[in-house]
Amino acid sequence: QVQLVESGGGLVQAGGSLRLSCAASGRSVSSFVISWFRQAPGLERDFVAASGSVTKYADSVKGRFTISRDRAKNTVYLQMNSLKPEDTAVYYCAAAINAGSYLYHVEYDYWGQGTQVTVSS
Repeated sequence: QVQLVESGGGLVQAGGSLRLSCAASGRSVSSFVISWFRQAPGLERDFVAASGSVTKYADSVKGRFTISRDRAKNTVYLQMNSLKPEDTAVYYCAAAINAGSYLYHVEYDYWGQGTQVTVSS
């Protein structure tokens, strides 16, 4: 069984930065696809970024967010720069044993509890 724990969320002014972390325990996920999703109140869960055989980003975050991973520590990071109010959401990390496109939440086998990111105007 794999457990994923997100941290690093908080309140930040527009234009500011945050770095989110996703730490795995219980089983190595070094070979898994690990991605970030986010969900704002009343909206669907949206893809943000993925780290696997290739790196992918949602169009809305390209040029502002960077996903990276430390495979030895089973930790994935999301560096978020130039934050906008529309980035406000609960951010989740997810791990997939196998994934095709990386883009869809149904592809993922394990999920963290989420961490709140709030960007003020």
